Amino acid sequence: MPPQIENQTERALVIATYSREMSVRRSNDQVVRTRIKGKKLKPVCGDTVTVNALPNEPQWLITGIEPRRNELKRPNQRGSVEVLAANVDFLCVVAAPAPKPDWFVVDRYLCAAELMGARAALVFNKVDLLSAHNDTNISQNLADYERLEYPVIRCSAETGENLASLLAHLQNCTSIIVGQSGVGKSSIINKIAGDQRQRTANLSTATGEGVHTTVNSSMLTVGGGGQVIDSPGVRDYAPSISTFTDIARGFREISAIADSCRFANCRHLAEPNCAVLNAVEDGNISERRYKSYRRLIVMSEQVNKSHGGQSK
Repeated sequence: MPPQIENQTERALVIATYSREMSVRRSNDQVVRTRIKGKKLKPVCGDTVTVNALPNEPQWLITGIEPRRNELKRPNQRGSVEVLAANVDFLCVVAAPAPKPDWFVVDRYLCAAELMGARAALVFNKVDLLSAHNDTNISQNLADYERLEYPVIRCSAETGENLASLLAHLQNCTSIIVGQSGVGKSSIINKIAGDQRQRTANLSTATGEGVHTTVNSSMLTVGGGGQVIDSPGVRDYAPSISTFTDIARGFREISAIADSCRFANCRHLAEPNCAVLNAVEDGNISERRYKSYRRLIVMSEQVNKSHGGQSK
């Protein structure tokens, strides 16, 4: 590597994180290892950061984070939220016949995607197992998402069936693959990203002395110029959604008719002349999806109560 120029500053993309050290891709596509200036900066995969060259050192220094378009967050054990990824264009929510689909987890991620301003699709993996899990509720629920104009991609990471359709959605954007445990998220990533996981792990060698650190998250390249953020923290934890107004905005069928409610601050729970409740009763809004909405409301109220606040 050529010697660094003192005070050289530029913007770069975070493509892998290892606790307080990271790999970034410079504008010339060179990948360099960095450390972070101070303890307040908390870059994540997908961030555009300001980096400074360190003279006579192979590492660069992250000195700032550019404003984010969006954030994918989860609750942490300290009662606050932690950002897991940033600047996401596309959220792939994975479900499968086995383990039994947790449609509430699917709805929670789709709600988060709406609030982030990210596109979203439901990836229904393991279609090769459908004949052994003849569940009419699966077909009905998939049809409900299609009626809401969410792409539903029926595929199999095991056989490769219809993975080309998924790859078409991943082109020219930054994506994240999420969903409940056991549905085959890692298998899908392995299929579409090849051996990049191992190559990324090799980048975690900090020095020529064989010191390694665990890769917390990484950005993998897929066909068509797309990038997939691979992080267990992102894949296996439901996102944080805190207020009932956000929850209502995150369910596109509720948001579409909420202005028709009698009260401007209607929570769509038991208020009179509620357009949402009427639509559920008439069958125009899925009763199961509405139950997910109510469940998220209850969860947000419990969280806010435990923190001494109120859901708004």
